[in-house]
Amino acid sequence: MDYRVTSATVEQTREWGKQLGARLRGGDVVTLSGDLGAGKTAFAQGVGESLGVKGPMTSPTFTFQQEYSGRVLNSGIETQTETEIRLIHMDLYRLQRPEEVEVIGVEDAFVEEAVCLIEWPEIAEDFLPESRLDVQIIGSGEASREIIFHAREHNWEQRLKDLNI
Repeated sequence: MDYRVTSATVEQTREWGKQLGARLRGGDVVTLSGDLGAGKTAFAQGVGESLGVKGPMTSPTFTFQQEYSGRVLNSGIETQTETEIRLIHMDLYRLQRPEEVEVIGVEDAFVEEAVCLIEWPEIAEDFLPESRLDVQIIGSGEASREIIFHAREHNWEQRLKDLNI
């Protein structure tokens, strides 16, 4: 199922990322697709803010991967606790062949103690887990963006249904 929202500004794009970040937990993989300048990194920064990442988050275009420390909230019946989590932010824009995905160890990031955000995931399609959330951002420049959350499994639909859409 797809959920669609509109973003008129970079700040709104970041806020949509923040809303999603509040629903993430260890082991989650989120792909971010869109043209250059669509707002993928701004969206990722919102996710990072929600997860309590300290310091600036930049696009890892030249390093392929950046790792940050964050935390997720675990809600129990009567209590909420925080768990330390790694946020792994990848940018696969510079990869030219699918074999390179394996060489840089993309699959090593798909672990329970990490949330993984992948910009430009198309080249890694064969390596991505089936249970993931695909986020597509359509638009660039000064125009508004359409952000499409594509839930690939039922568990994502449950988490997305209460986004402020």
